[in-house]
Amino acid sequence: MAFSIDGLTKKAKDMVNLAADKSKDAAEQVKLSVAIAGEQKEIDKNYRNIGEWFVNEYEGEIPDAVRELVEAVNASKAKIAELEASKPSKEEPAAPETAEKTCPICGAASDSKFCPQCGAPMGE
Repeated sequence: MAFSIDGLTKKAKDMVNLAADKSKDAAEQVKLSVAIAGEQKEIDKNYRNIGEWFVNEYEGEIPDAVRELVEAVNASKAKIAELEASKPSKEEPAAPETAEKTCPICGAASDSKFCPQCGAPMGE
């Protein structure tokens, strides 16, 4: 069995070219999948807009075929409003109160253990 460097090199090049082609195909498949998903999102958004317009336009005259769906949406909106109302407010927490003390020596006010003016202990 003859072993040829040229044959091995050609075989390696063929394998590299095959791998490159498969990589290009896979990349193209991913691009197509992303494009399809983007278009599907656009369709879903447009359907949602159509539905919102329909419900707002024909609020009192909703056909029986979609009445249950509209009622379900309205129930969900009410539940969201209820949940939003039950959220705790985002007010800043009150800072802990510090009791300022008056220095028994110089009369300066401070909340530290020692007077910032004269250095005397502030006491309890």
